[in-house]
Amino acid sequence: MLVKLLTRAFKRKPAVNALSKQIEQRVYRSGDLNRIYVTAFLKDNLALLKNILGQSQDVIFRSFRLGQAEQAEAAIVYIEGMVDINVLNNNIIRPLMTELCHPGGKHAAGESFRELLTSSILTVSNVHDTRVMHDVVAGILYGDVILLINGLEQAWVIDLKKWNMRYVTEPSAEVVVRGPREGFTETLRTNTTLVRRKLRSPNLNFDFLNIGRVTATEVSIAYIKGIASPDLIAEVKNRLQRIDTDGVLESGYLEEFIEDDPYSPFPQVLNTERPDKVVASLLEGRVAILTDGTPFALIVPVQLTAFMTSPEDYYERYFIGTAILWVRYIAMVTSLLLPSLYIAVITFHQEMIPARLLISITSYHQGVPFTALVETLLLEFVFEVMREASVRLPRQVGQTVTIAGALVIGQSAVMAGLVSPLIVILVATTGLASFTNPSYNFGISMRLLRFPLMLLAGTLGLVGVIFGVLMITIHLSGLRSFGLPYLSALAPLHTGDLKDVLVRSPWWAMNYRPVDIVRRNRRRQAVGLKPVQVGASRRKEGR
Repeated sequence: MLVKLLTRAFKRKPAVNALSKQIEQRVYRSGDLNRIYVTAFLKDNLALLKNILGQSQDVIFRSFRLGQAEQAEAAIVYIEGMVDINVLNNNIIRPLMTELCHPGGKHAAGESFRELLTSSILTVSNVHDTRVMHDVVAGILYGDVILLINGLEQAWVIDLKKWNMRYVTEPSAEVVVRGPREGFTETLRTNTTLVRRKLRSPNLNFDFLNIGRVTATEVSIAYIKGIASPDLIAEVKNRLQRIDTDGVLESGYLEEFIEDDPYSPFPQVLNTERPDKVVASLLEGRVAILTDGTPFALIVPVQLTAFMTSPEDYYERYFIGTAILWVRYIAMVTSLLLPSLYIAVITFHQEMIPARLLISITSYHQGVPFTALVETLLLEFVFEVMREASVRLPRQVGQTVTIAGALVIGQSAVMAGLVSPLIVILVATTGLASFTNPSYNFGISMRLLRFPLMLLAGTLGLVGVIFGVLMITIHLSGLRSFGLPYLSALAPLHTGDLKDVLVRSPWWAMNYRPVDIVRRNRRRQAVGLKPVQVGASRRKEGR
């Protein structure tokens, strides 16, 4: 019966001439494989695939026969190292070469060969057929196995992906004392699974698209249907779909293409390695962007306060989270303004310093050949060099070298009379304060803005510092992230959202989602969840 089915399929061979081959080659060179279709000639299909793939030696073309039929020629195409060879041999090649030798009556009469192939022969879970050569090439490049049969104008895409990947480990850039220890990996499917494990909702959607003319990097847009705004979802898709570039190797590529103000020193997209942080953002109505090949996910829209919070703030009790949050706010202001205020006061406003402290500072500064501005800039630059060295050096020696270098350089500079001891303490305090920021890219912005503020302080004094702070504030007031004001909950003011901005309110008090992000379905929990003492509740009932 199978021989008859194959014979009927062979009679439908279309004519393929040299002109059609030239058209196919021309269309391929233009990059539009959607206009090329699989033909009934196996040799032509293989020749076209070899032409498209450039005859790369890691692309395997395996030809064989379906059973004992002389005309039943077939071939599989896959990339070596991206396919599970054991499953391929046992579940694909073996059934095709052995089970089709016995066309018995166990199959229903009139069953087409296509139905027979997908229902009884290919014993794998994910199989689909296609006629478009673009889908065939994309399947090969993504690690699928392509089955082509002579006489049939279609190809079967068989999902047998298997490659080496990094295991789920703790994120090194976002360490917490209390909380989950798992972080994203470089495999997109693993990352979507980590999100799905924490958010078991049928409303969780993942929309996939490919970005990059050469790399064709797979990108996933994650959101919760019914919570995320449809306008926000459409805007994220539009900004991603308009990207037309050769390749995307990391989510940072996408971040620069989709941000609102590319000239702003402040990040407008939040990146994270933590699945729990992504899930928490999705529950607030935000949208996450996961990129294949990187463990960093992007979250939009965001406001300034989102860069100051850590997932650990919500795992500890609320008064502990609030205290730690205010420590970060004070440290952020310290790292930004402390060097500038020192330069301005020492250079132009000595009358603001108490007499005894001024005498002490003056005595330490005697013999230093540089002004306060020059010595601060010099030490800040050395500190940034040591910080960068600690990142680039091997982990085993990085901390030792940087700590020893800081001690030796600082002590040597003071003994040589190049800088005063006070400026060493000030720069060290500023550097430690900048380490408290849980967001690396926002911390870099604060470090960069510190230098122009020091220049303003060294030329205009406190007037220059105030001018610089006003310019930063004006810029932040007009900055937006996917339409969300960067100072949301503060400007414009929403008192209901301040309990999750200036303080970390207890969970039983956070009944609503942020108003600037979600307009509908704002309630996220029931009202009246505040704990009540057992004795007090019984006394109340007794009354």
